[in-house]
Amino acid sequence: MARDKVMNWKMKHYAARVQGVEGLIEGEHSDYGNLTSRQCGNFVKIALARANELV
Repeated sequence: MARDKVMNWKMKHYAARVQGVEGLIEGEHSDYGNLTSRQCGNFVKIALARANELV
């Protein structure tokens, strides 16, 4: 059975936009190698905050 994606590309771009780093990533198959570990870690924090808003 295939695993569902945890974060789709739209959510990743939303999190990048919130952090002001959306210019460092582009396209659906983005390269996140330009981001710091902290910026990537903040994606989870932003995604959880967004999920709590939708509940």
